[in-house]
Amino acid sequence: MNPSWLTVFPDNIRALLLKLPPSVFPVLEEIRIREGRPLEINSGGRYYFLTPDGSLTQNPESAYKPGKQDGNRLLDLITNHSLYTMEEELRKGFITIAGGHRIGLAGRTLLSGGKVEHLRDISGFNVRIAREVKGIADPILPRLLDFKHRSVYHTLILSPPQQGKTTLIRDLARQISSGTWGHPEASWPGLKVAVVDERSEIAGSKKGVPGFDVGPRTDVMDGCPKAEGIMMMIRSMSPDVLIVDEIGRPEDAEALAEALHAGVRVIATAHGSSVDDLSSRPALSKLSETGFFQMYAVLARTEKGLAFRLWDGKRRGIQLHGAGWKGREEHA
Repeated sequence: MNPSWLTVFPDNIRALLLKLPPSVFPVLEEIRIREGRPLEINSGGRYYFLTPDGSLTQNPESAYKPGKQDGNRLLDLITNHSLYTMEEELRKGFITIAGGHRIGLAGRTLLSGGKVEHLRDISGFNVRIAREVKGIADPILPRLLDFKHRSVYHTLILSPPQQGKTTLIRDLARQISSGTWGHPEASWPGLKVAVVDERSEIAGSKKGVPGFDVGPRTDVMDGCPKAEGIMMMIRSMSPDVLIVDEIGRPEDAEALAEALHAGVRVIATAHGSSVDDLSSRPALSKLSETGFFQMYAVLARTEKGLAFRLWDGKRRGIQLHGAGWKGREEHA
């Protein structure tokens, strides 16, 4: 087992990761490298430290502690030996590598006019491993279908970070594009889907070509700011459904409103733990108050997998419990 994301790690850290138990390695979600501090991993939602012999521990004192040379070598590898060409990504605090894997960065910022101009002295890395889970959308997609218009409802998916939003909308794009509706009365063909993938995480594109299966009728705008990408897709690709991750800025809301006027259905995600959180987010609150979204879904990781709580546009709904990672549905 030697996945492509391993190549971004220095040889010594890569060797440690390859010693992980077979049950841990396939479900790795995060690998955290902090200079002079314990090497930490997140596997299946559980956190461990990694020892110098590649075993797992809860004791930070016995963990391997990456040094400055490890950090410098890691930064060199993830920027492809060219920090200068990655200045824009460094300014945002993350770099996305081929396969949709996002690497968060922490260090010292240099400001200009009160805004971050550069990120320097980088000493913290969070490698978030992207995986496609086909079928994860099985329990939820039938609930989002608009039978009258043979499409899907405008839907906002909410959850705190790292609960499965991106994995879910990746599978939604695939199923909507292929016409895999999961409902016996949904007989219409797949729809044209446009994915605006600002962080290159949804489709995992390399040189513009998706690395994940996002469906046969899906077009991807990769590495483009969401608001601008939404407008470009509406004007150039005539989508039936537009999918976008992590909205929240006023310009995002304005672009989504334009999609509504253009007759394009929208599935979007945002950070939040409940629909009540929308009131504290001005841009999202405006969309909610105007009745833009017809369905809301809140995600939460549980020991059994991914749980969905659903509301319609009037905040009426049901709760789905289930191991969504395995495509199963269990009703409360």
